[in-house]
Amino acid sequence: MTGLDIARIKADFPILKREVNGARLVYLDSASSSQKPVQVLDAMEHCYRDSYANVHRGVYTIAEETTAAFEGGRAKVASLLHAGATDEIVFTKNATEAINLVAYSWARANLRESDVIVVTEMEHHANIVPWHILAAERGVELRFVPVNPGYELDLTNLEQLLDGARLLAFTAVSNVLGTINDVRTLVDAAHAAGALALVDAAQAVPHLEIDVAAWDADFVAWTGHKMLGPSGIGGLWARPEILDDMPPFLGGGEMIRDVTTTGFSTNDVPWKFEAGTPPIAEAIGLGAAVDYLQGLGLDAVRAHELALTTYALDALSERFGERLTVYGPSDLERRSGVISFTFEGIHAHDISQVVDEAGVCVRAGHHCAKPLMRVLGVPATTRASFYVYNDEADVDALVEALVRAEKFFGI
Repeated sequence: MTGLDIARIKADFPILKREVNGARLVYLDSASSSQKPVQVLDAMEHCYRDSYANVHRGVYTIAEETTAAFEGGRAKVASLLHAGATDEIVFTKNATEAINLVAYSWARANLRESDVIVVTEMEHHANIVPWHILAAERGVELRFVPVNPGYELDLTNLEQLLDGARLLAFTAVSNVLGTINDVRTLVDAAHAAGALALVDAAQAVPHLEIDVAAWDADFVAWTGHKMLGPSGIGGLWARPEILDDMPPFLGGGEMIRDVTTTGFSTNDVPWKFEAGTPPIAEAIGLGAAVDYLQGLGLDAVRAHELALTTYALDALSERFGERLTVYGPSDLERRSGVISFTFEGIHAHDISQVVDEAGVCVRAGHHCAKPLMRVLGVPATTRASFYVYNDEADVDALVEALVRAEKFFGI
């Protein structure tokens, strides 16, 4: 299909050798969480088995080895995002915590009653609920950019929505629709209105070449478990001057420079925001995941997913016609490798259970995007999402499993 050797890539993922219900495992839920290559698993095992110690504390050999590997993971992420410096990367548990870090630190230090935050109707709950909490606590006004019938953001009244706004928080890629938003256009609009811009890049970093400088955003949140890395590690990129001014999010070891009976002083960024023992092996595994993705090339990853999504949309349309409704932009260049759909006469959860009998893993539900589900007028969708280890045979397996569901329910 493209320049990627998918057979070789599949061989790097031990879990794909499994059988489920007597069928080979077909994993189509990477938008939720990706599988991990042996290179990531080996890096983490090596850490625990051969060179584990706490970081930034000990001066003995294995402590210094572990600290170097841990900070090496940070440097690799900085390189992947084209950050200006390694210390612009703050490690968190995931993108959710990164967004909450902004909400609890920057927003609570800077926003007051009647200030405005603008988000969009296609956001994951992680980029809505923190702002609802802030609105209830501080009297901040929350506004929503609507989604148009073409499953893209309706920017017609964006200038009015941003009037008086202090922050525009939006997703780079929708986890439901696969819509790829024009980040720079949105960031420029926010800055023109005097607002900062926060980008939820959880669905973008694993699949697209990202340059935070080119985006010109103020905050970018991302997570490791969707980009071949382990769970429990993600992060926030932010402008250095903003990070310097932000108060700490959590208090405890690592984030302090000094503590007395009368007060404390904070460590330098990024450690100011990394209280306590961090996810050490996870950061090392994340570094290995970055190496793996950069070895493939993000341009090749994007080309592969675009070709596979095209093949899947054609196969689904040809086999099921109007009985299957796909939600997402018609312009394939404007969508990621995510296909959300409903099947006439069959609930999304029922589809997921039946196709699982054929070893096919798809997600069913509201995908942590209930406001968007209300816009779509459906309680749930079935979602298939592709990544570097999927190929046309996986799409064919999905189609055949859906045929099986169709027959099972007598549709």
